[in-house]
Amino acid sequence: MSVNAVTHLNFRGDARAALTFYRSVFGGDVAMVTYKDAGNVQEPSEADQVMWGQVAADNGFRVMAYDVPSRLPWNQGENAFFVSVRGEATEEVTAYWEKLTDGATILQPLGPAPWAPLYGMLKDRFGITWVLDVISEYDAS
Repeated sequence: MSVNAVTHLNFRGDARAALTFYRSVFGGDVAMVTYKDAGNVQEPSEADQVMWGQVAADNGFRVMAYDVPSRLPWNQGENAFFVSVRGEATEEVTAYWEKLTDGATILQPLGPAPWAPLYGMLKDRFGITWVLDVISEYDAS
């Protein structure tokens, strides 16, 4: 028996564009169910918004997202969470970084850090903060 924790992103009308973008960065398959698909349309203008969506890649990357309906409160907030992507190879992490920077605000440029061979932080064009790094052994001494 196993369990996985998957980051679930909440949007107000941008879930489809965000999931499509993340698939272009990390590869894999995107799946989306709209409110119309699920027979759960409560506001006609939101019928084609994403009620449930996911990007799943063979490399283990997973992210879920949906569009919060207008009848529910939603506030994107600030620094409520980060999506952390950790890889074993600098080439892999750098490739993801380069794709995520499209329309992004760089918060910490990708480069060496005291705790990792490569580390960077950015806020993507959808307002999501991403932390990318190369995994290294932690020395607590």
